[in-house]
Amino acid sequence: MIEQKFTKLLEKSFKENWNLPAYTNYYKNITYTYGDAAKQIVRLHTLFKEANIHHGDKIALIGKNTPNWAITYIAVVTYGAVIVPILQDFSPNDVHHIVNHSDSVFLFCSDKNWDNLEEDKMQNLTAVFSIDDFRCIHQHDGERIQKIMQTLDSTFDMRYPTGLSKENVCFADLENQELAMISYTSGTTGFSKGVMISGNALAGNITFGIDTHLLEKGDRVLTFLPLAHAFGMAFDFLTATCVGAHTILLNKIPSPKVLTKAFEEIKPTVIFMVPLILEKIYKKQLQPALSKRSMRLALSIPYLDDKIYSQINTQLEEAFGNEFKQVIIGGAPLNREVEDFLRKIKFRFTVGYGMTECAPLISYAPWNQYVPYSVGKALPKMEIKIDSDDPYNIAGEIIVRGENVMSGYYKNIEATKAAFMNDGWMRTGDIGVLDKEGNLFIKGRCKTMILGASGQNIYPEEIEEKLNNLPFIMESLVLERDGKLFALVYPDYDAVDAACISHSDLDIVMEENRKNLNQIVASYENIMKIILYPNEFVKTPKRNIKRYLYTNINVNL
Repeated sequence: MIEQKFTKLLEKSFKENWNLPAYTNYYKNITYTYGDAAKQIVRLHTLFKEANIHHGDKIALIGKNTPNWAITYIAVVTYGAVIVPILQDFSPNDVHHIVNHSDSVFLFCSDKNWDNLEEDKMQNLTAVFSIDDFRCIHQHDGERIQKIMQTLDSTFDMRYPTGLSKENVCFADLENQELAMISYTSGTTGFSKGVMISGNALAGNITFGIDTHLLEKGDRVLTFLPLAHAFGMAFDFLTATCVGAHTILLNKIPSPKVLTKAFEEIKPTVIFMVPLILEKIYKKQLQPALSKRSMRLALSIPYLDDKIYSQINTQLEEAFGNEFKQVIIGGAPLNREVEDFLRKIKFRFTVGYGMTECAPLISYAPWNQYVPYSVGKALPKMEIKIDSDDPYNIAGEIIVRGENVMSGYYKNIEATKAAFMNDGWMRTGDIGVLDKEGNLFIKGRCKTMILGASGQNIYPEEIEEKLNNLPFIMESLVLERDGKLFALVYPDYDAVDAACISHSDLDIVMEENRKNLNQIVASYENIMKIILYPNEFVKTPKRNIKRYLYTNINVNL
């Protein structure tokens, strides 16, 4: 059990950092200090108390990344209720299901999200509140909640007649083993389950961030990952809050143009991101320049190549604000070609590994200790094993145990039993190997692994990585039918148009790509056919393709 209590880590930070900036709405340029946020948190505590919210009651939360989202989350968990964060990209039907399945009694949501929801499909809710301004926008029956809201300010003033000071901040003293959060993620294999996360699992991630100085007081964090997702929540938000960092919330789609401007203005000191952003920068901006004949010639000259790579690194660092300690990549595998290039130019990055069931971090290494193609080593309070007869050479399922591991799946005993082995180790569903130093290397997902005709293990993700590096391919899916491999490809139409290639000629281009791919993969990984797909593939919030949607597609091989 983690010694420091989750709720008290938060309480300590709000007291110690009272006058420091805590949360900023980037586009509205509104900043809350830790003291400002504490006043709103305690005001919500007053609402919960007056509305007879009990310890352990579930409260759902959905909306864009805003200071009020962060304040609501902290208010719920520090009162002693259980937060149910919902990704705002979920369909209304999924939101209805999650609210009902989680037994939520309150819902906090943005006005925009509320417009798409139907209150009669969430009968167990006592009330719904807007996170835009904290007004009550719906109550199930009667006028009790509205009356509480009308007198909430006076009730708060009576309790704190001289105003709330840091000495008044006293969050619920909860034991770490108690349930703090139920997280419903959109998985790549179907509708998600409710992951039960204890205060201990959250404290495990936070204290790791504190102990390793991943984040420190006064750091600036630009948040563009969804806070309802475990990666962004744990570090952009919770760890940042507990150390006294300043979280700037970019509540817009993080396009390259938007991010470039924000990085330039904010100059973040630590950057957490998914691989897609770096991969787009490499493919759209760096790769075309590097492919020019003059650049290829220059890079072939000894010593001159180092100077060019150093200049590229300087430009890339400037694009990220030029004040970051490191870029931490998680949520999905990083393309090997991109990784090779980043290491060649000596860019300060590292890749970690985690999952919602571990709130989320399992393994990590700082950028200057990072081993190529790995995802770091097990955290000090976590253990990793490979379910294989030879974990150093033969890939097997990655199994873990430790302080960060979930308590189980909410109201799903069968799924919980399936996730845990008899000796307490949790199955991750990922396949990997370890090296002798304990570095973890991920091969793919158990459910996506394809068994070759002669018993070879084929990891489609590894083939897709190579395929995506070929010309005019935006993204791909490698699938199997009747013992043969084929690929669905969504073309990079911007690159196609820029090269003045007719769309009717794309089949010829892709056939050339197929031949080139088959020359660099094992014979049992050869692709029989590339099929053009008309749209981008549907993805999870981590930007992983929802593969299960495409397994039954009709093809003729």
